[in-house]
Order: sequence, then C-alpha cells, then structure tokens
Amino acid sequence: MVETITDQIIVPLDVPTQEQAIALVDQLPQVTFWKVGLELFVSAGPDILTELKNRQKKIFLDLKFHDIPNTVAGACRAAAHYGVDLLTIHATCGKEALQAAQAALVEGAAESGNAVPNLLAITVLTSLNARTLAFDLKIPLELPEYALHMALLAQECGLAGAVCSPQEVEQLRQTCRDRFLLVCPGIRPTGSAAGDQRRTLTPRAAILAGANYLVIGRPITAAADPSLAFQQICDELSKQA
Repeated sequence: MVETITDQIIVPLDVPTQEQAIALVDQLPQVTFWKVGLELFVSAGPDILTELKNRQKKIFLDLKFHDIPNTVAGACRAAAHYGVDLLTIHATCGKEALQAAQAALVEGAAESGNAVPNLLAITVLTSLNARTLAFDLKIPLELPEYALHMALLAQECGLAGAVCSPQEVEQLRQTCRDRFLLVCPGIRPTGSAAGDQRRTLTPRAAILAGANYLVIGRPITAAADPSLAFQQICDELSKQA
C-alpha cells in the first residue's frame, strides 16, 4: 500500500469545520494522506470524505470504534461505503467484536464496490503512559507487553494492522512480521514539543523501527511554514532509504 515516502506521512485534519479542513488541504497540496478524526467527522459528516476523494487523497478515518459486536459491525459496514483506506477500532472491544467488525467491513466493501479498508486496532493510546495503565486502568501488564497483546489479538482476528506508539513499534514488527500494518501517531521531529503525547520518536527512528505510516500533526500544521515543515520531514525520511 505504501508507494512513496510522501505516502507514509498522514497529516491529521484536527480542525472543527469542513471549511478549515479544506483550507488546510489546499495549503498543503503535496500531502497525499489525510486523517479525519472524531471532531471533524462529527462536525462535517461524510461530506469531508467526499471532498478528499474528489481531490484524489488517501483517507485515514480514525473514529476508534468501541462498542458491542453488533454495533461495531454495523458501523464498519457503513464506513466501507465511504471508500476510505484506513479505519480504526479499539482492540479492547474484544475478539468477538473485532471479528464481527472485520467481516462486516468486507461485506460493506462488496456492497459498495470499494476496496476493503484496512482495519486497524488501537493498542494503547499515545496519551497514556505506564503509570496511567497501572494506576488508573488497573491493567497489571507492563505497557509494551499490553500493546503487544492487543496487536496479536487483532492479528488473530484477521485485522490488517494496529496503531501503536513508536516506542512499541519495533517489538510489534518483530512479532507480527512484515504483512501486518503498523501506524504510529505521537511522532515528533527533533526540536518539536511533545504536547499531550507521552511516548514519542522522531520520524526517521519510527520508520527504521518498523512503522509503515506516521501520523504527524502539529509539527506540520502549527508550523510557521507548514509546507516547509512537511518537506523537511520528507527529506529526513529519504535519508533512511
């Protein structure tokens, strides 16, 4: 699925309106892959996906489904009609829900004539750390072990890949092997503020560790010159080839 270095960088449209989203897309025409998350999708609905498709952009629909099997299956069947490239679900939905979601995604793609989107399991949100996992969520496993467990559960259920922090990606790549897609948010180029991300790496380090795709938002969209910031990341990644 990855064709060029540019395709490996997914830029989030973390804005509240469709108008602001399209302005950002037009400001960065060289970006081929955009992420639509909860805020924008709730605000704009599927119209924003149509706008991106009309511009021949790839789409990461990051809605992080988390519900009972019947509900996530229905949501995935409907999402398949949008023709997006990547879609997310929480691995903590459990095996039955993950299997139902994957099966429904295939059915929805067949109904619409679209390619089957790659369903990705959320392992551990990058805003969480080991302390949060242990004390707030009362999960007895170490964070890397828990992330690996979630990824392996997703792989067992037939999902295409997982979302993990770059700090877990090397272990997941070694265990889940090459065909399993790994998408890493929490990427921060050298000199960038971490913000609300707790487990970060640079773009080059994440790719070398085994990531297929990098989600990079504020270091690009909040830069004084977003186009230059995007190009500098592409230049950094080109050195690892």
